[in-house]
Amino acid sequence: MKQSILKDKSKLFALRVIRLYKYLCEEKKEYVLSKQLLRSGTSIGANIAEAFYGQSEADFVAKLSISQKETSETIYWLELLHESEYLKDNEFDSVYSDAEELIKLLTSSIKTIKGKMQQSKLNH
Repeated sequence: MKQSILKDKSKLFALRVIRLYKYLCEEKKEYVLSKQLLRSGTSIGANIAEAFYGQSEADFVAKLSISQKETSETIYWLELLHESEYLKDNEFDSVYSDAEELIKLLTSSIKTIKGKMQQSKLNH
């Protein structure tokens, strides 16, 4: 089976979010924002994985779009954790850049698939 950069990166990101969640709970005693981060940050990869078993290209795009929204939400929680000083600049910058990379990959993938779908409609 062909490996997917999106699947791989989103899984690595989810594992990173899990480690960050543990750190925030154990070291910072922060439980509310970190739980939201855990939910949205792990949901990204779950929706990407589900997309690969979509029933159609439209279903695939819909699942990737959900992942895109979850990534945006994750960025929001990261920003709140940073601005409320639960995350130091260096802790924030690294995970934030990974989230931004995921957003770019998802946006590019969605545009590519939509373009192919549009082209397919024009050819039929």
